Amino acid sequence: MKKKLISIFKFLIFLIIGLFFLWLAYREQNIDSITNALKAADYTWIIFSLFLAILSHISRAIRWNLLIRPMGYKPKNSNAFMAVLVMYLSNIAIPRSGEVTRCGIMSRYEKIPFTKLLGTVFVERVFDFIILFIFLLIVLLTQFTVVLDLIKNNPAIYDRLIYIYNSKLLIIGFLSLLILFVFLIYYFRKRIKSSFVYKKIEGILKDFIVGIIAIKDLKEKWAFIGHTIFIWLAYFFMIYISFWSFEFSANLSVLTGLTVFVMASFGMVAPSPGGIGTWHFMVIETMAVYGIAKEPDASAFALAVHGSMTLFMIVIGFVSMVLLPILNKNKN
Repeated sequence: MKKKLISIFKFLIFLIIGLFFLWLAYREQNIDSITNALKAADYTWIIFSLFLAILSHISRAIRWNLLIRPMGYKPKNSNAFMAVLVMYLSNIAIPRSGEVTRCGIMSRYEKIPFTKLLGTVFVERVFDFIILFIFLLIVLLTQFTVVLDLIKNNPAIYDRLIYIYNSKLLIIGFLSLLILFVFLIYYFRKRIKSSFVYKKIEGILKDFIVGIIAIKDLKEKWAFIGHTIFIWLAYFFMIYISFWSFEFSANLSVLTGLTVFVMASFGMVAPSPGGIGTWHFMVIETMAVYGIAKEPDASAFALAVHGSMTLFMIVIGFVSMVLLPILNKNKN
């Protein structure tokens, strides 16, 4: 009961944060004009983008299993797929909780050690970061002035970047604490190694490392790389195809779509459930640099795309939660 109350409390806190960000993004806009823009949209393309989302999730589940199998396990693709769907549902409720949730599901139904699964997820995220970084490089090389205008038009973003750049004392302080921490561990190493906590953590780290190094035994390396590329291309085309649902964005270029996609990805980093508000803000501001009116056009686009995807993930996430115990009823 106590855990449920804590989970509900966390959900409400993050929901309030998300709604606050959403209010910040739309507080000065005319809701009626945005509503009219939403009514004029052709949702065929947005629905098609949801089909691409399903394909990307299937690909992510298959890719995950490619990493798990070298450890000697043979999980069902269906369980991995539903675990991925529940992951996204969990992220909508509590940011960054999804990876733990999907590992917990696979550990329960496929009898795979949780920490080994976390190791495979870590490998996945490294490759995902590489692809996103490549997309960012393409945007910076081809659309640098657009990114610069986006930063200039938003003093808060500019000030934060300048603060990070000038935070020499913060960096020095962090490095000093890190050195002190390493020294203390080295000085008390014998006492630490004999402790129960150390042995427990050592066992967890060994399993985690097993999950990471599983990639060296991966036989279908090109399949893994292919799925990684497909997942991120699908994410990108979900944005680009949605442009065709509105007259004002139908003629925007592929590079524009890539820029909006990359900037929107940074909007998902904030501690907001499902990127509520922060995703909208990044999309609206980026489209505005390309000459799309913030109100009602870019705002309507952000609401339509994010709203449809969020609702879709909530529905299929809950369906997966219901199906998982039914399809695995013979497993304890």
